[in-house]
Amino acid sequence: MLRVTLDTNILISGSFWTGDSFKILELIDQKQIICTISKDIIAEYDKTVNSDEIIEKIENKSLILSKVIQKVISNSEIIEPKNKFNIIKDNPSDNRILECAKEGKSEFIITNDNHLLKLKEFEEIRIITPKEFLKRFAPS
Repeated sequence: MLRVTLDTNILISGSFWTGDSFKILELIDQKQIICTISKDIIAEYDKTVNSDEIIEKIENKSLILSKVIQKVISNSEIIEPKNKFNIIKDNPSDNRILECAKEGKSEFIITNDNHLLKLKEFEEIRIITPKEFLKRFAPS
C-alpha cells in the first residue's frame, strides 16, 4: 500500500475545507493509503489550530474542527524520527516533514509548501501537491 507523509498545511486545509487535502484525509480514513506522522507534526498541527488566527476563523465563520483529523491520526503510523536533517535552511521547521517521511519509508510527501515543493524529491521520496497526488494516485 502507498505510504505518504502529509505536511501540516495539508492537515489544516483538510480539517476546514473539503478540497483536495480533505480527499486525501478521506483516503487515509478509508485505509486506501498509509499515512506516517510524527509527534512533531501532530504538535505543530495542534499549535496551529489553537492559534488566534484559526480560533478567530472558527468563531467568525462557525467552522467546526473536523473529526476527520482525529481519525487520520488514529489511522496513521506514528513515527519517531531518529535522524535530524538540515536540508531546508529558509524554514528549518519543514525538516520535520523530511525526517518523518524518511523514517516512515514514505513514497510521497504531500504539501503546498514551496520550501518543500522546490526540492521535488528527497532521498527517493517524491514531493508533490495534493492535486498532483490525486490526479495520479486516487483510486477510481
